[in-house]
Amino acid sequence: MSAPSPYPLGLRLAGRRVVVVGGGAVATRRVPALLDAGADVLLVSPELTPALRAHVDAGRLHWEPRRFAPDDLDGAWLVQAAVNDPAAAASVSAAAAERRIFCVRADDRAAATAWTPAVTRHGPVTVAVLGGGDPRRAMTVRNAIRDLLGARKGPLLTDSVAEGPPVNLPPAEERGPAAGRERAAGRAPGRVALVGAGPGDPELITVKGWRLLTEADVVVADRLVPGLLLDELRPDVELVDASKIPYGPSRAQEEINRILVDRALAGAFVVRLKGGDPYVFGRGGEELLACAAAGVPVTVVPGVTSSIAAPAAAGVPVTHRAVAHEFTVVSGHVAPDSPASLVRWDALAGLRGTLVILMGLKNLAAITETLTAYGRPADTPVAVVQEGTTGDQRSLRSTLGAVAADVVAVGLRPPAVVVVGDVVGVLDS
Repeated sequence: MSAPSPYPLGLRLAGRRVVVVGGGAVATRRVPALLDAGADVLLVSPELTPALRAHVDAGRLHWEPRRFAPDDLDGAWLVQAAVNDPAAAASVSAAAAERRIFCVRADDRAAATAWTPAVTRHGPVTVAVLGGGDPRRAMTVRNAIRDLLGARKGPLLTDSVAEGPPVNLPPAEERGPAAGRERAAGRAPGRVALVGAGPGDPELITVKGWRLLTEADVVVADRLVPGLLLDELRPDVELVDASKIPYGPSRAQEEINRILVDRALAGAFVVRLKGGDPYVFGRGGEELLACAAAGVPVTVVPGVTSSIAAPAAAGVPVTHRAVAHEFTVVSGHVAPDSPASLVRWDALAGLRGTLVILMGLKNLAAITETLTAYGRPADTPVAVVQEGTTGDQRSLRSTLGAVAADVVAVGLRPPAVVVVGDVVGVLDS
């Protein structure tokens, strides 16, 4: 006799308590979907990944930095045991059963009372697929449905999107000893794709980027990657959290390069998933060079950059006829008076076009003072857009002379894009 089929159900979790036990890769993948559903998330774990810490710092969820206790489930509607320790997961299951709370288990689907389906989202439509306990079957069906919803050809239905040639690599003798060892051992090395995930809205990743993401064996993700994309990964994908929280915990770039190379040389297809575009202050060039030196083929998939998308989402075009014929994108993570700064702030102050500043909130006061000191009028319109294109988007309109104080007064935080120029307000009716 076959096992009973699960009963499909859409949970309306807005404002309802959901407990997640564990602060590792599984929780990193599952929490964004719960937040997107409006759940009141309690995360219980002694440690967190940098991506989860970013949600805590932003006030999106509650964190108890300790081990699980049964009374953590009091008042909860759902619990996810996102741990690989069977004993710890069993204790969560037992506490949930006593309280008649459905429990999802990452370590043992058979012991769970609820399963997380393979999900795809298309505007207001959410499709969840259960594969009878086979995650790969569920993912295959989900991907086909996603292609149909997008009204386009997909790799599982007809011809795939052409991937194009990899980036040119040095001659074989210059690719490093590791690649030579792989070839000598008769194992074909894997490959790496540098994929831009877009500015924050998960639907703004390119078709090609999403396709490669579904094929990945390993995903190395930054903090600014849309969390819902991680929720759509195959269960067996290795997720490496390479978050670089501003002025907080980070993983050295050299370590990221090593992970990309090592996993690829072991035969894996690695997707380096980066917010925005890989080459717009994303260090994608450094990662490509590291892979090339090791003989690893690399495909680069451009992404929608927040320098254009965030202003657009807030009603600010970076160019406008008869207003701005140019726009310049600069990084503000280094103060203007620092010897390490490569930006000619004096030259930027003399431009008539739009100035877009990324990673500039920490140094915003110094930047605005420098621009006005070099002649940019203090009454120049300025817009600041926090977490553009996401559900947490906030924006502020001000002037060059007042914006630094206004940002502090309203509590805007990174990531944010600053737009300086007459385009701010040009579309206001």
